[in-house]
Amino acid sequence: MDLRKVASVIDYAILSLGVKPEDAVRACSEALKWGFCGVCVPPYLVPATASRLRGSGVKTIAVIGFPMGYTAPEVKLAEIEWCVNNGADELDVAANHGLLKSGRVDEYELELRQIVEASSGRVVKVIVETGLLSEGEVKKASRAAAKAGADFVKTCSGFGPRGVTRRDVELIRSEVGEEIRVKASGGVRSLRQAMELIEAGADRIGTSSAVKIAMEAEELGAGT
Repeated sequence: MDLRKVASVIDYAILSLGVKPEDAVRACSEALKWGFCGVCVPPYLVPATASRLRGSGVKTIAVIGFPMGYTAPEVKLAEIEWCVNNGADELDVAANHGLLKSGRVDEYELELRQIVEASSGRVVKVIVETGLLSEGEVKKASRAAAKAGADFVKTCSGFGPRGVTRRDVELIRSEVGEEIRVKASGGVRSLRQAMELIEAGADRIGTSSAVKIAMEAEELGAGT
């Protein structure tokens, strides 16, 4: 098992309720040690995270409208501007699931388009919360994200009714092909699960168990 390859597609999520500045400091040190792709934090921790990671190649990832997605578009846009100005490299944005579920797909896509335009060229990942959606809605959400110019469809926030499944990834991938990348997140706690999701078509893995997964990969690699 190639530890570097596994670590390079992991976004280390530091998003639990009550997350503290010292949690982000620890996560940055761990991300630098293991070579994770990025550290995903709430907006208030973006400046400190960006300061610690600057120049390292490990990305500072901010969550926007997180986790519910139902803040007003203007609020999300202001949050994006603040995070970009304070060092965010990537933006994981919770979509407005209510608009999608009510059939207002045009409005859903318009908000995503505004988000992409406001991102100042930063990578945008749209969180569609697959556990809330039917398969048909997952397809509509994925297509809307692609049409809006997002870089990724992200499966789950980790705060929804369930975590990611292999089927979620396969469904998104079947809808968007190679047009857009897929981030699998929500309840990913083991190397085996991460590898299954990558095999299903995920390009990035979001997890709070990043260190555990990296250690599993290292141990497996040492035994081969």
